[in-house]
Amino acid sequence: MANIKSNIKRNRQNIRRNARNIAIRSELKTRTKQALAAAEAGDSAKAEELLRLTQKRIDMAVTKGVLHAKTASRRKSRLAAQVRSLLA
Repeated sequence: MANIKSNIKRNRQNIRRNARNIAIRSELKTRTKQALAAAEAGDSAKAEELLRLTQKRIDMAVTKGVLHAKTASRRKSRLAAQVRSLLA
């Protein structure tokens, strides 16, 4: 355990940020699964809407520093390709 005041504060900040990052990553996984499930079910309108919302959340994760920009780009591209192939 840290004894220095600034390190104690840094630990508190890290705990809060870690919890927020875990929540954001979890939401990304959930939204990705929902978009793929809708595409598998053949509901193209719902799948397109969920794809758009998932891509928006991925972009938000980049602005929060949870994902790297190139990682986000790769995930969005792969997700779109998966949804399109399932709907075809």
